[in-house]
Amino acid sequence: MTSVLKCALRQYMAVMTGVVVLAVPAWVEAGTVLVTGANRGIGLEFVRHYADAGHAVIATARNPASADDLQALAAANSKITVEELDVNDFAEIDALALKYGGTAIDVLINNAGITGRPERQRFGSIDYSTFAAVMATNVQGPLKMTESFTSHVAASDEKKVAVISSSEGSIGSVRSNRQPFYRASKAAVNMVMKNIAYTLQEQGIAVVLVNPGPVDTDMMAAARGRMPLRTTTLAVDEMAAVIEGATLADTATFFNFDGTVLPW
Repeated sequence: MTSVLKCALRQYMAVMTGVVVLAVPAWVEAGTVLVTGANRGIGLEFVRHYADAGHAVIATARNPASADDLQALAAANSKITVEELDVNDFAEIDALALKYGGTAIDVLINNAGITGRPERQRFGSIDYSTFAAVMATNVQGPLKMTESFTSHVAASDEKKVAVISSSEGSIGSVRSNRQPFYRASKAAVNMVMKNIAYTLQEQGIAVVLVNPGPVDTDMMAAARGRMPLRTTTLAVDEMAAVIEGATLADTATFFNFDGTVLPW
């Protein structure tokens, strides 16, 4: 049952009884969302968005103790649980999956990602260790998270796995040499997730690849003043609508934030 239907059901119950509904059965309540890279930017806004909508949110960050904005958000909303997680630490991922073994996760949002410093991506002086780090975080991380949490997602009502991809991963759109590490990682994660989507489809799980567009985050700090940047609130509201609206028939579709389909 989607969150829209759940909300409609609450309203229907209130009308039929003629009273304010103070409590509803657990199965009517909003579900659980897990967000990686939740300490800032788009990840933090996803936490705020879903918690405000009544979902329980498991918000992960590599260093929760220094994630001041996330901690403040969690302190103000009991729906949010902060967990330490580095998507490069597979043992840590498995431990978190075990900890939440009895929890159905409606939406798994693979948001954690890095770009790699631009000066390390220049052809002729490529830093291959940085390239490996970008690929590990942006490709292996989402793959491992999805593999470890598949049973949690399959047990839920929504059954969605979302990957925050990028239009930079669209090979058909490349017209210049820019951020080859980041571009390669986003193209790679699109391909990996498109592949496993066919396996997950058998369990009723839809995979949603979505581009947030240019957003005013720390990752895009160098672009401030040089190009128009969207707010994190707008970007997340639109991406959440795409994730919410995606069906099993749309699995592994590469969506733009406005719901249109991007070229591979």
